[in-house]
Amino acid sequence: MALGKGLSSLIAEDTMSQINQAYIANLPIEQILPNPYQPRTEIKPETLVELADSLREHGVIEPLIVTKKSEGKYELIAGERRWRAAKLAKMPTVPVVVKEASPQQMLELAIVENIQRKDLNPLEEALAFEQLIKMFKLGQGDIAVKVGYSRPAIANKMRLLTLPEQVKKLLIDEKISEGHARAILGLVSKETMVEAAKITVRDKLSVRAVEELVRRLNQGHKTKPKKRNERILDEYTQTIESRLRKSYGEKVSLQRSARGGKIVIPFKNDDELKKIYKQLTD
Repeated sequence: MALGKGLSSLIAEDTMSQINQAYIANLPIEQILPNPYQPRTEIKPETLVELADSLREHGVIEPLIVTKKSEGKYELIAGERRWRAAKLAKMPTVPVVVKEASPQQMLELAIVENIQRKDLNPLEEALAFEQLIKMFKLGQGDIAVKVGYSRPAIANKMRLLTLPEQVKKLLIDEKISEGHARAILGLVSKETMVEAAKITVRDKLSVRAVEELVRRLNQGHKTKPKKRNERILDEYTQTIESRLRKSYGEKVSLQRSARGGKIVIPFKNDDELKKIYKQLTD
């Protein structure tokens, strides 16, 4: 079985040649232990049920990858979702490829193979990169080469680890995207990040709208502190503007002044003008 490009780049050729592997068509599933270095933290139960149904009908087509730990016991390297689904389907055995290597080589294989399978959410990827840095003293540039990302992409993903826990949860639950999260990281305080994330979810803001929200919040942070009524009014204005943008486009602006304010809805052509007019008059 061929190893991925990322795996061979992570482990030198002379080391790769030392890794022996063997195929076992029917290894008892109770002999397989979970991988303590597994970067995946979230597997949706409904996807496991779907995969279990498929395994009952077609079997495990792609073998799991394991390493031998002791007599009669194997530790999982790659294929955790298939392993869990096979257990759910009450399959007595699964096909595996057994790889013999040092603990460091096995950890490298586990991390990189999981990243290559693209089964990880952005936070899980960031945690895997952090593990490579802490355990093997790799730099972000080294990791970028090994997993096929750019160095800025590695840095941006690792910044996600500094998000408040509430925002991380929204990212894991796919309520906000990685792009939303990176924009929110531009705020100056954890409390503001949490509030911005809540507004993003509530108003279903685009990434561009969140970037504008962050800009406005940071701009407000630099000015003198507002009175309570002014803060409430400002938050209300932002909420209304966000909702207007959802209806009339991202370039809509709501501007306040001492004498009132104005709403600006730009349009490119007559068709857009007619559409806006119809929305306003219906």
